Amino acid sequence: MIYQTFAKLYDDLMDPAMYDQWLDFVSKRQPEKKVDWLDLACGSGRLAVKLIQSGYQVSGFDLSEEMLALADEHAQEAGVTLPLIQGNMLDLSELDQYDVISCFADSFCYLPNDHDLKVCFTQVFHHLKPNGKLLFDVISPYQTDEIYPGYMYNYVDDQQAFLWTTYQTEEPHSVEHDLTFFIKNGTKNTYSKINELHHERTYDLNTYLTLLEAVGFKNTHVSSNFGNSSIDDKSTRWFFESTK
Repeated sequence: MIYQTFAKLYDDLMDPAMYDQWLDFVSKRQPEKKVDWLDLACGSGRLAVKLIQSGYQVSGFDLSEEMLALADEHAQEAGVTLPLIQGNMLDLSELDQYDVISCFADSFCYLPNDHDLKVCFTQVFHHLKPNGKLLFDVISPYQTDEIYPGYMYNYVDDQQAFLWTTYQTEEPHSVEHDLTFFIKNGTKNTYSKINELHHERTYDLNTYLTLLEAVGFKNTHVSSNFGNSSIDDKSTRWFFESTK
């Protein structure tokens, strides 16, 4: 499980505007709404819920039971039906085929190496219908090499404290997020300390394009700023649209 203690806090602190920006990105690239859609690494399901509210037929897939529980909560609160599947994105063999598969919030960057990334792209390719689309984003090497090293974020409320520090690692374009939590123990004035270490890795643009082509994707378009800009050497996140 990638997210443990971090799951609820991640969900609470995530900028809601980003989900609207992801929704805008996919809506422009998939205007037809009568499609079977899989939101891979769906996390807390907030994007999947917005997609359903917009008229798409979406299922959510994630490794984390805690994230899927949050996704179910959000779906019930919104009054929508969101089928949820627990599994590893490296093995989609039990799934059907879809018209669209999406994967956002740099979830592919949590895969440890380019071999696993190719395995995942292969799995996705085989579970897309003819002319199906893969829509995803990743952080860029500029983000891992220039922005993230030394990054710090602290959050405190009445029940918990959260310390986030990011370090660059020896692998190219790779970072570790060191997360420390202090959680209040009920009504007692004591706290439990919990530590989590999250690893992210990205690659140069040519690696992504080569892997996508190698598994069979025909056309790939890359952009930044949620699809509103061309990429440059200071783009922090890349957005991909690949067609089977």
